[in-house]
Amino acid sequence: MKHLLAAALVATTLHGTGGAIAQGYPTRPIVVVVPFSAGGPTDALMRVLGERMRASLGQPLLVENVTGAAGTIGVARVARATPNGYTLSVGHWSTHVVNGAIYPLTFDLLKDLEPVARLTSYPMLLVAKNAIPAKDLKEFLAWARANQDKTSAGSIGVGSAAHVAGVYFQNLTGLQFQYVAYRGAAPALQELMGGQIDFLFDHLAHSLPHVRAGKVRAYAVTAPTRSPSAPDIPTFDEAGVPGLHVLIWYGLWAPRGTPAEVIARLNSAVKEALADPSVRQRLSDLGQVIPPPEQLTPEALAVYHKAEIDKWWPLIKAAGIKVE
Repeated sequence: MKHLLAAALVATTLHGTGGAIAQGYPTRPIVVVVPFSAGGPTDALMRVLGERMRASLGQPLLVENVTGAAGTIGVARVARATPNGYTLSVGHWSTHVVNGAIYPLTFDLLKDLEPVARLTSYPMLLVAKNAIPAKDLKEFLAWARANQDKTSAGSIGVGSAAHVAGVYFQNLTGLQFQYVAYRGAAPALQELMGGQIDFLFDHLAHSLPHVRAGKVRAYAVTAPTRSPSAPDIPTFDEAGVPGLHVLIWYGLWAPRGTPAEVIARLNSAVKEALADPSVRQRLSDLGQVIPPPEQLTPEALAVYHKAEIDKWWPLIKAAGIKVE
């Protein structure tokens, strides 16, 4: 009986402590781990959101750039952190989906992280060198089939969005082509403009200015609907390759076990930030698309996250994409 009473007292104390933490949360700055260097798209997104979330939470969100192993080191840091809402993980499709299929992770992407909110997304864009005579995607496919023995595509590292999108493109079309690896999107696009490679799946916001300047040709976006940033460019569904959807989507997570009240507080701050007209404009300028309100909940992120893992892991593993 004494043991039972003691156990009940401990449980009550712990529950009370969690409630107290949640009730007064946050009382100090919140660290958000960005698993990439400062200045990149993930870093820029979090700084825009963090600035507005501070007004809702009453505390600053401090971005900490933890780089290495394509983002896995930064995500691991949060997965092992104390679940009190003061250490968060922001990441995207590559860090929280693709990496689980190509890296031997020391944590579980679904079991060790608590969903807070789905954030923004942007599609990839299929761009090709101007020397290719094709005027649309169907003509490009015909050209590529006629030149399969010498067609090359840019790849920005093993398991990058450009690489995985290219593999998916191969699976859906039956095309064969050679990958040429680059250290980043900028040198790959530069080589494309110079004619050293034939085509590339690139981030829409990165390639679009060069498309508008006539330096490369765009054929389709990898989203289910046309991008607000490029309404004149068709989707792959419209252009002749139905189902080729690759969205670079972002999310916010906390360590598993973070109190529900803390998650709710953070989620509310995210929703307020994404509803702010000035924030929406700044994100639009970055080429980001904001999901509808019903997709911003922790539950929606959990469902979407698992569905993306179920979709992409088999494709990645079947293609033998892995870090040596």
